[in-house]
Amino acid sequence: MMFRSALAGLLLLATPLALSAPSFAQQQSAPAAAAPLHRGSPLVLMTDFGTKDGAVSAVKGVAYGVSQDLLISDLSHQIDSIWDGAYRLYQVAPYWPKGTVFVTVVDPGVGTARKSIVVRTKAGHYFVGPDNGLYTLIDEAEGIDEARVIDESVNRLRGSEASNTFHGRDVFGYTGARLAAGVIGWEQVGPVYPVSQLVRLPYQRPSLELGVLKGMIPVLDVQYGNVWSNIPRNLFEAAGFKLGDKVKVEFLHDGKVVDNVVAPFTRTFGNVPVGQPMVYINSLLDVSVALNQGDYARDHHIGSGPGWSVQVSRP
Repeated sequence: MMFRSALAGLLLLATPLALSAPSFAQQQSAPAAAAPLHRGSPLVLMTDFGTKDGAVSAVKGVAYGVSQDLLISDLSHQIDSIWDGAYRLYQVAPYWPKGTVFVTVVDPGVGTARKSIVVRTKAGHYFVGPDNGLYTLIDEAEGIDEARVIDESVNRLRGSEASNTFHGRDVFGYTGARLAAGVIGWEQVGPVYPVSQLVRLPYQRPSLELGVLKGMIPVLDVQYGNVWSNIPRNLFEAAGFKLGDKVKVEFLHDGKVVDNVVAPFTRTFGNVPVGQPMVYINSLLDVSVALNQGDYARDHHIGSGPGWSVQVSRP
């Protein structure tokens, strides 16, 4: 069963251009007659870069070197894993307008044989980054219409050819900016790549079996310590749960139960006393567990990702 597509969230960050970056004003190689794809589309950055150095700012500098009229925003940075990146795209992308270009740099395989690609979804969004599974959930939420391999002979920052470890700046940021600014059209990204051959991440899809709901913990609501599942509200309701019911939730890591709780199903945090647990439907319309004004994940040593799962039933 696939993730549903109600989603949420946005963040902001910025820093100064790296000293080694070339001058860009005279370097745009696309012909002036190139037809704009969607001139002035937003460019959104998501990376595994830190925010204490110049990496994020270097990418922005390259993008502004393509066009100072670009609207550049940050989805998030310091993404911990490919899975986390895939989920954040799924969480955020539907709230951005058609034509938005996402530069997505969660790339532990940078410089290896993994492909540098751009995918276009049926919702009209563009995602620029490595073919390593980052677009698994976007494909399920929006559907990938077409994919292209980036032609680095055209779509690579001039003078960066000897650099093998900063494709976020030299290939993805540069190509994404050219696409968002309308300097290149979709066909100029590079050759078509079969969508069926894109890398996809395995994960536990939600299910209802003999009255027990099963799913995974895709991410934590990190600011507050709430534990999110991928079990959708409609499946929870199909199991017969109603507001006020007691719900048993078991948390498992690699198949072993590490914690369990029985808590009421409520609308929001203030419906239980401070420090007490609750089951609720989060902003993505999935079953979640929280402590009112507390941090459930920290206190109960709960993590997230494909190795973490949940089972929901009646006590």
